[in-house]
Amino acid sequence: MDTTKNVLIVDDEADLADLIEFYLKSDGYQVFKYYNGQNALDCVDTTRIDLALLDVMLPDIDGFELCRRIRKDHSFPIIMLTAREEELDKVTGLTIGADDYITKPFRPLEVMARVKAQLRRYTRYNTGNIRETEEGKVIQISGLFIDRTNHECFLNDKKLSLTPTEFEILWTLCSHRGQVVSAEKMFAEIWGEKYYSNSSSTIMVHIRHLREKMGEDAEHPKYIKTVWGVGYRIG
Repeated sequence: MDTTKNVLIVDDEADLADLIEFYLKSDGYQVFKYYNGQNALDCVDTTRIDLALLDVMLPDIDGFELCRRIRKDHSFPIIMLTAREEELDKVTGLTIGADDYITKPFRPLEVMARVKAQLRRYTRYNTGNIRETEEGKVIQISGLFIDRTNHECFLNDKKLSLTPTEFEILWTLCSHRGQVVSAEKMFAEIWGEKYYSNSSSTIMVHIRHLREKMGEDAEHPKYIKTVWGVGYRIG
């Protein structure tokens, strides 16, 4: 069975796209590189893609719209590449379905680390490679039911449509129910990376999106509680 991972790069900065392509190919990835959104969409429709790196500023379809269109039919990880540092851009990307973002300028090795972390989680999410005991594969808390074996989540018998990252965050919180999970611990368990100060905003946006899907009141959430200055817990 072919285990080569296919990575899509969409960036109209040719030199930067070529540099990322070089590092990915050197590490054994198959790369599909495009300088505009439409060609990238055509590729996604005909090719198995395992992860996408999308620039926000593209000549035809902006990266956010490209992410939206991809998310309609595909669940593979998406990492947004943006030269803008406004928090709104980061929030927008994560809210519409991106799994992570990297602000330019960045080091190629940072991109490689993020790519590997996302692929590890996505592979684990889709293959059911679970280490928990049989009793630990399903968690039920009040009206919340989360099944890691089938990667399904229900709230009051209504199925929630979660991205792989959102599922992992909710599973992590549920599996540590009764405990406060720090942002550092969550980032280490889910992203498999060292925690940095700007990592908290990534987690905050995913938590916010989870609450929205669960119909939670942001001021008085029933399930995902914020313990200010410490972390999050399932209430």
